Amino acid sequence: MKRFKINLEYMVDKVLYKTNVFETEHFNINYIAKESHIKLDINPNVPMENVKFKMTVPYDFRSNSRIFLNGFQSWTECREHFIDDEPLRLDVKQEAIRRVLPTSPYGDYNFVKYDRRKGCFHGFSYGYVRNEKEFDFFGSLSERFGYTIIRANVPDREIIFERDLEGVIIDNEYTLIDVINYRGSEKDVYDKYFTDMNIPKPRVGRTNGYTTWYNYYANINENIVVNDLEALSQVDSKIDIFQIDDGYQTAVGDWLSINYDKFPNGMKIIADKIHEKGMKAGLWLAPLSVQVKSKVAKEHPDWLIHDKYGKKLLCGVNWGNFYGLDIEKEEVREYIRNVVNVVLNDWGYDMVKLDFLYSASVIPRNGKSRGQLMCEAMDFIRECVGDKLILGCGVPLAPAFGKVDYCRIGADIGLEWTKFKVHLEDVCTRTTLWNTIFRRGLDGRAFANDPDVFLLRDNNMTMGLTQRKISATVNHIFGSLLFTSDNVGDYNREKMDVLLHIFNNSQPELISAEFITKDLIEINYLENGEKKRLCFDSNTGELML
Repeated sequence: MKRFKINLEYMVDKVLYKTNVFETEHFNINYIAKESHIKLDINPNVPMENVKFKMTVPYDFRSNSRIFLNGFQSWTECREHFIDDEPLRLDVKQEAIRRVLPTSPYGDYNFVKYDRRKGCFHGFSYGYVRNEKEFDFFGSLSERFGYTIIRANVPDREIIFERDLEGVIIDNEYTLIDVINYRGSEKDVYDKYFTDMNIPKPRVGRTNGYTTWYNYYANINENIVVNDLEALSQVDSKIDIFQIDDGYQTAVGDWLSINYDKFPNGMKIIADKIHEKGMKAGLWLAPLSVQVKSKVAKEHPDWLIHDKYGKKLLCGVNWGNFYGLDIEKEEVREYIRNVVNVVLNDWGYDMVKLDFLYSASVIPRNGKSRGQLMCEAMDFIRECVGDKLILGCGVPLAPAFGKVDYCRIGADIGLEWTKFKVHLEDVCTRTTLWNTIFRRGLDGRAFANDPDVFLLRDNNMTMGLTQRKISATVNHIFGSLLFTSDNVGDYNREKMDVLLHIFNNSQPELISAEFITKDLIEINYLENGEKKRLCFDSNTGELML
């Protein structure tokens, strides 16, 4: 990577400047440029605004190279690509929906320019070019100065690194880029990356459990929870965590306002019942988000993130639209601290699933980039939770490295194999399988990977049993958090055998996993010393023998 060029745009006193040199009357750039590491620090002589930066490295792609670039957040679709693939992007219908509904905040649509050419891909924080078994790995060592956007442009034979600096005024030394490049085996490059970032290995390992969401969604109540808990406790396996998802509270954001029609005895008794069965109790929260109709949103409009026009910022369409809480405000921090304290210490829950965390950084503000805001939000989240467990979800991944115990690395699984997606973060079984397979390098290094649940039941399902078994097998091979949402008391012998196989066996040893055609994924692995193969059409869910 020692050969590179830079392009810098910025404004001083409302005048736009463009340059590709390392020193002008406005700044000088100090740099480290090694084969495996480039770091550029800018020292301004005057305040610099509207800064745009990119660094370009020439790259010789091979005809059989495969390219992976990490998607924006947990749910964003990402996978290995052939060099002549179309890039992932919204189609005409999705773009039309985005202009009407507030779906843009889920992804990077408002601040990243999409290159629509074949062989032009972009992602965030890390990625690689794989040449057979050799991984040419690129990664940012920190996102605290801004998100690092990595582009692989095959037609132009180059890798580009950009820093999202929107909203930042550079008036002191600032790191424009800090990236590494390693070549080697998959294990070696990922091990070196997380060692160099000084990310501690996760304290948790393979974990079995249950969540209410993917059967009942928000339509839960105390009877449903108790019945499913009882059925799960009868399974001949160690069950680690039983998690209550959305639906226990009166509104998203009003976390301590329990819906007593559904949970007449409150939430502490549920945690107690879970503990009586020898399991840890988990509870879902979206601590940085509030439903438009919530009491918090109505009584504390000053707590909400506002855009540059002073308008309350919508962060998505869930629950009839929702806002983001501005954790730059101490009153908001105190509110969140109190909620987490009640849930973990008064009610007695052992783990919180914290969802929609991207809300912290939808727009830059207070002179901070999106990446800085997200990193600081994850610092704050860990401070609140202390030494109890966090399952992160809906979060840009690099800021979550080392901050959460488990992390979702794919979209929500659907009850069908695939469907029309409104955006690249939308619910989709195919997407979550792609992400689970190709984000596998994070597992056991950044956190324990949550591939989302596997579902074996027949009722309330569109996927066929073969598709359900493929999903379960992928989770078994690549996941560390193995959750179901089924009432296992309804299982027949066949389904119970599949469940016990996943819960009672250690993670298989992966040999290879890749697209062998544009549609077919082939996975080879060892399980209990036996070599096994799973091959399926990722677009249809058809098993290939």
